[in-house]
Amino acid sequence: MKIATMATGGIGGYLAVKLTEAGHEVATIARGAHLDAIRQAGLTLDAPDGSATVHPWKATDDPAEVGPVDAIIFGVKGDTLESAAEACRPMLGPETVVVPFLNGVEAATRLCAVLPEDHVANGVAQISTTIAGPGVIRQTGGFARFVFAERDSRRSARIDALRSAISGAGASAPETADIDVALWQKFVLFSAMSGVTAAGRCTIGDIVAHAPLGGLFRAVVAETAAIGRARGVALPDDWEDQVWTTVEGFPPGMRASTAIDVEHGRPLEIEWVSGAAVRLGRESGVLTPMNSALYALLLPFKNGG
Repeated sequence: MKIATMATGGIGGYLAVKLTEAGHEVATIARGAHLDAIRQAGLTLDAPDGSATVHPWKATDDPAEVGPVDAIIFGVKGDTLESAAEACRPMLGPETVVVPFLNGVEAATRLCAVLPEDHVANGVAQISTTIAGPGVIRQTGGFARFVFAERDSRRSARIDALRSAISGAGASAPETADIDVALWQKFVLFSAMSGVTAAGRCTIGDIVAHAPLGGLFRAVVAETAAIGRARGVALPDDWEDQVWTTVEGFPPGMRASTAIDVEHGRPLEIEWVSGAAVRLGRESGVLTPMNSALYALLLPFKNGG
């Protein structure tokens, strides 16, 4: 397949390395020092099971140099979605599928406001990765799971082809009967993990060890799950308990990317996490005092610094 990563951050970079190793033609859209490093020395994945370096089919900051591809892995930061969607238009062919792997539950809807709807699918990534340095992607933890489908969850040849490519590259890409459930299952967990570890400047170990902090975490989980159910998402009845059991098994030092961004003074995606929970709760008639408090605490740091 011909596949583009827009852009080549943690998720896009991981898949770019894996898919290139598996023999696919991958175009990496990047910029600045990261792009320079990929062009000069290749793209490196530093993973728990070893390190690998590949030289992608193309490395550029101009999607027009790539032309139409079979699939676009869309993994930009939430605040740059619209501009990146406009930029990726030259890579759209008649059957190109655009699969967003962004935090939150609104990426596909936002993409449809910019791109033709028949190109846009939906997806959720369950992996912990970051750009460790120019041209280097670091994966922490051994899990790498990518769940995606057409927006109505129907089966399609283009989704099957991309799923086969990712599975063949060594990552998990299971089928799903309901992509909305998969999205909201992650969002329920991430809204709490992002908000609490960032606002509390704490780790998962702190949350599990301190009952009041754990109580806050569980209250955010319950609140976000209530929003999803009010919007018609068929979350399992015991999803809140499943989330807490999962969290108890996480490495104690684990934090959300939001907490790391706060530490380094980088802009925050809070409008698409805590802010989204507040906004969607208001639309759905669900009170969101916990998400609202976390959003308020993080708002001064939204633009970094």
